[in-house]
Amino acid sequence: MDGAQNSSAREETGTRAALRVAQVPCDGPDRVGTLAARLGPGPFALVCLFASPDADFARLTRDTHRAFGGADVLACTTAGELGEQGYEDGQIIAVAFPEAYFAVTTLVIEDLDNLNEQALIDRLIQSRMALNQRAPQMPSEFAFLMVDGLSLREEHLTAVLTAGLGPTPLFGGSAGDGENFHATFLSRNGTVRQNAAQVALVRTRCPVQVFSLDHMVPTATRMVVTAADPDRRVVQEINAEPAAKEYARLLGKDPNQLTPFTFAAHPVVVRLGDTHHVRSIQRVDDNGDLVFFSAIDEGMVLTLADHLDIADHLNKRFEKLADLGKPDHILACDCLLRRIEAGQTQKSREISDILIRHKVVGFSTYGEQIGALHVNQTLTGVAIYPPLEDA
Repeated sequence: MDGAQNSSAREETGTRAALRVAQVPCDGPDRVGTLAARLGPGPFALVCLFASPDADFARLTRDTHRAFGGADVLACTTAGELGEQGYEDGQIIAVAFPEAYFAVTTLVIEDLDNLNEQALIDRLIQSRMALNQRAPQMPSEFAFLMVDGLSLREEHLTAVLTAGLGPTPLFGGSAGDGENFHATFLSRNGTVRQNAAQVALVRTRCPVQVFSLDHMVPTATRMVVTAADPDRRVVQEINAEPAAKEYARLLGKDPNQLTPFTFAAHPVVVRLGDTHHVRSIQRVDDNGDLVFFSAIDEGMVLTLADHLDIADHLNKRFEKLADLGKPDHILACDCLLRRIEAGQTQKSREISDILIRHKVVGFSTYGEQIGALHVNQTLTGVAIYPPLEDA
């Protein structure tokens, strides 16, 4: 089914779905009008936009807020989109949450370098309580986070958020800029921000399941971070040797030939409790240091990881999510490095088919959040099932 046919099919069925989903090319005519037509009539509690960095982000978000004046509109730039054809580029994805099934409160968190932790915790508690009182008939809940993917503040932020969210499950993604790593943007109701985050607190009539998955398997090869700059997520030494040189030696590779493809194919993981979490490498800087996507510190023990077949693993995990019934949609944040790995291993089409089959919508990220953790090389999201009244 081509994109036009798929859009038409979604228009026909959209009013019966819990979520409404639409997309347009970022350089197409009347982008906002087309999205509004394809999403169908409201009212909506929330509209989320995931926009290619090639889009005119400021104009797009300003015009979309006008088109959906009664709904909060949260938007971010991406490192790729998850849409009608699975993996997408150059698209604007719109996800609308009808008021019939969802009640939403949104919060903006500015200046991530100077968080007032207690004030934010208090805001979250008060907002949760007010939403619960406003929508007592909606038994399910989750929190969805968008955050500047170049802020370097995700770990601190998620720790504070979970303190204020209590039992509400949190997931989210770090806004992207393709593979450029130059600038990422967020917007709430047409106001564009950087070094910021925005959270949607959601209550719904639909059963939901927040999840995170990765296909990594730790090996026996370990290394110790012996010099690092944690504030910049930079590792200068591994095993008391220059970081990039030692990492390359452990892989049997030339340190001058380390690329994003290398980092996607040979990730490192750190053990937290009983589980391992990926600490993905972003790039090698001019000094031969390794720049990471997430927190790193001296004394940390890193383990090289192998990976299972990414497509087979993804399909099995999505099928598990359908044990209690087929989700209406899956809203997902998928790490850029997973997309890179899929391309390198010639799995992009297979994964796209899986994403289409399981009705996955969302964006590729510079990192993902699940609970109090900021992680990498995962697909994190929420499965939203048909409303209880329609089940």
